Amino acid sequence: MTRLHFGPTRVEREDRPDGAFILSSPLPLASYPDTLNAHLDRWAEEAPDRPFLAERDGTGDWRKVTFVQARDAARSVAQGLLNRKITSDRPVMIISDNAIDHALMMLGGLYAGIPVSSISTPYALMSADFGKLKYVFGVLDPSIIYVPDGERFSKALGSLDLAGVEVVVSANLPADRTATLFQSLCETEVSSEVNSGAASLTPDTIAKILFTSGSTGMPKGVINTHGMLCSNQQALAQVWPFIEERPPVLVDWLPWSHTFGGNHNFNLVLRNGGTLYIDGGKPVPGLIETTVANLKDVAPTIYFNVPRGYDQLIPFLEADPVFRDHFFSRLDTVFYAAAALPQNLWERLQKLSIAARGDKITMTSAWGSTETAPLATSVHFEIDRASVIGLPIPGTDIKMVPNAGKLEIRVLGPNVTPGYYNRPDLTDAAFDDEGFYRIGDAVILADPDDPSQGVIFDGRVAEDFKLLTGSWVSAGALRVAAIAAGEPMIQDAVVTGHDRDEIGLLVFPNPTGMAQVAGFPPDTPVADLVANPKVIEALKVAIGRYNEHHSASSQRIGRLLILADAPKMDANEITDKGYINQRAVLEHRVDMVNRLYASGPEVIVVSP
Repeated sequence: MTRLHFGPTRVEREDRPDGAFILSSPLPLASYPDTLNAHLDRWAEEAPDRPFLAERDGTGDWRKVTFVQARDAARSVAQGLLNRKITSDRPVMIISDNAIDHALMMLGGLYAGIPVSSISTPYALMSADFGKLKYVFGVLDPSIIYVPDGERFSKALGSLDLAGVEVVVSANLPADRTATLFQSLCETEVSSEVNSGAASLTPDTIAKILFTSGSTGMPKGVINTHGMLCSNQQALAQVWPFIEERPPVLVDWLPWSHTFGGNHNFNLVLRNGGTLYIDGGKPVPGLIETTVANLKDVAPTIYFNVPRGYDQLIPFLEADPVFRDHFFSRLDTVFYAAAALPQNLWERLQKLSIAARGDKITMTSAWGSTETAPLATSVHFEIDRASVIGLPIPGTDIKMVPNAGKLEIRVLGPNVTPGYYNRPDLTDAAFDDEGFYRIGDAVILADPDDPSQGVIFDGRVAEDFKLLTGSWVSAGALRVAAIAAGEPMIQDAVVTGHDRDEIGLLVFPNPTGMAQVAGFPPDTPVADLVANPKVIEALKVAIGRYNEHHSASSQRIGRLLILADAPKMDANEITDKGYINQRAVLEHRVDMVNRLYASGPEVIVVSP
C-alpha cells in the first residue's frame, strides 16, 4: 500500500467520574485566516491562471474559470450586492445544482458579508407542494433568490411571496415576473467599498446558512461562520498534510446545499489552490453514466463519495480495465462518508486498486455534521475496515457520554455552529451545560484499551430499539450487515422490530443487482424485479446465510419486505446525498411495517 503523509495520530483522554470521557488531539490548531475570502485572494495572486472551477458547457467541453477570474467575478457580484444596500440579515438564497455561476454567486456573497444559503434543488423541482421550499424561504427572509434558469424554476418561484425579493437568473428570464440576469452582476464595476467591506469581516461573520434535513419535521438552518469553515480546513490540512503537497483535483457531484460537498470538498479546493471539476452526474441509473464519462476524462487525486455512489460506480470500474486504471492513476485516497460503507464495497475497491496499480488504495473517512463545519473526527492513519471514523481533529474535543447503553458523542471546538438561524429554541436544546454540541450519534472505541486506534460509528442513539424479548437492537450496525449480506440486490434497508418479537427489514432494491440475479436487462421495471422468483430465492438464501452466523434475537433477521417504490424526498425519507432516514421511513410507511409482520405475497419470511 502506498503510504500517505498523515499527521500525528496521538490522542489524549480525560475520564470523568460519571463515566463520560473526553478525547482530544494533542496537536494544537495552527492559525488560520479570518475569512474564506483570504484563500481566494491568495490563489488569485499566487496562481492566477490555474483552473479553479470547471463544468461541462453546451458542447460537452469543459468550461474553466481560473482563480483570478473567479476572484474578479466574485468581487463584482459583491459590489452589486453592496449597491443594493442589502443588510446581513437578508441572506442570498441560491436554488441551483452545483455550477460555476452558483459558486460565483456564493463567493460574491461571502465577499460582501451577506450570508448565502444554497438550497437543495429537489425542494423546488421534485416537490409536489413546495412545503420545504416555502418553509426555508420564510426562515431566511432573503433579499435575493438566484436560480440558474428562470423558466425551469418558474413554478417553484410562483409558490413564494416574492414581494421585496429580487430574482436573479443565469438564463431564460421568466415570463411572469421581473428578473435580473446574473451576468449583469458579474459586470458590476468594483469600487473601494468591496475592499473596506471585506476588511471589516471577522471570524464570527455568518458565511452560510445550510439547511439540514433532520430526522423529523422541517429543515433546520445551521449558521456557518467564516471562523468555523476556516478553522475546519486548517485542521484538515494538519491531519492530511498531503493536500498541501500538490493541489488537489476533484471530480465531485456532492451537492453544495449540504456540508459534505459545499463545505468539506469545495473549501478543500479553495483553501489548497486545487481544481474542482463539477460532476453533473448522480449515483442513480441514468445519471451515473455522466459521472463515469467525467471520471474517464479527468483522473482525480482524491475521490469523495457516499456509499450509494460507490455502489453505483464500482460495476463500471470492474467492467472496464482502461477506465479502472485511469481512475486510480493519480489517486491519493478514496474517501467515504455520510453513511457507513458496507465491507463488501470496501473489498471490491481494494481489489480494483490492486489490479490497477499493484497495491491497495488508502481508504479514509471522517465524521461530523453540518453543525461542525463538518469535520470533527478524521481518519488520518491506515485502517483495514470500513467502520472506523478516525480521531478528533486539532482544536476539537469530543465527549463520550453513556446514554441508553451506548456512548453518545458530543463536540466542542471552533468548528461548531453558534446555533440555528432564527430558531433560538432549537439552539438552546442543541448544547449541553458545557457547551458541547449534542449531535445524537453513538460511537465505540475500536480498542477500549488504546484510544489512538480510533472511534467506530455505532448508529444514532434514537434509532436503536428493544424487541419484545427485551433485547436491544443496534439498527445502524444491523443495516450495514444486511446490505452486505444481500449484495448486490439491496440498495438500502430500514430495520424494524420495535415492540415486535423479531427483526424485520424494509428493503429498497438495487435494480441493477436484481436484474443481474434475475438474468434480465438492466432497464427492467423494478416492479418486475421485486416479484421475480430468482430474486426472492436469492434473498432468502443470502439472509439465511447471514442468520447462520447471527442467531441471537438482537441480530437475526426474521422477515423482509421489498419496496417497489423509491424513498420519498418530500417525506424526508432520503436526502439528495442518498442517506436514508430510518425514523422518517418508519413513520411514513406504517402500513408497510404492518404488512411485513403479517402474511402476504410481498413478504419474504426467512425460515428458522
